[in-house]
Amino acid sequence: MNKYLNKVTCCDCLAGMRDLPDGCVDMILIDPPYGINMAKRGIIGNAGLAQPKNYIKSDWDKAIPSKEYFNEIFRISKNQIIFGGNYFVEYLPNSPCWIVWDKDNSGNYADAELLYTSFKTAVRIYKWRWNGMLQQDMKNKETRYHPTQKPVGLLKKIIQDYTKEGCIICDSFIGSGTTAVAAIETGRQYIGFELSQEYCDIAEKRIAKAMLQRRLF
Repeated sequence: MNKYLNKVTCCDCLAGMRDLPDGCVDMILIDPPYGINMAKRGIIGNAGLAQPKNYIKSDWDKAIPSKEYFNEIFRISKNQIIFGGNYFVEYLPNSPCWIVWDKDNSGNYADAELLYTSFKTAVRIYKWRWNGMLQQDMKNKETRYHPTQKPVGLLKKIIQDYTKEGCIICDSFIGSGTTAVAAIETGRQYIGFELSQEYCDIAEKRIAKAMLQRRLF
């Protein structure tokens, strides 16, 4: 377990999770592939006020994860929050507590995203603008490294509402490292798995910056 704690490990997440003991993670916070080929072209967006973003071209979004993957996340974690939960309903237990992320969007972007949770509380709505080049905090805009990257501010709010300081958060599809950054900034620990070495390198740079800022402030 310790060899994965507060690190992003470049490996197949199934292999990494099989190496973890039962119930060792306080909360899974993941954004798995939705099976919609989001990363096939590498270029996201339409020409307009801002140029389309050129991401790393890949086929990681060609299918949703297997039942075995979901069995593993439920085995290693006490609770789970899963972005795009509506894409994986055949693998998820019933839940009274879904999260609605209101993106405050316009144009052809989706108005909201649904997050599955294992918690037994009420449905919650989080409003956080993530509308192309428009973001909730325009004075501190985040660089977008990944086509399905989520805002650090949103993840921080979710982590603070559903876990306590010192808890371990696991993201088995950590991508550019946003979950790790949010965990660091809220005083939590993290475990991250990512198959792409390019994204692991990006995540490590973001994590190092977050660690430095936390030590300074």
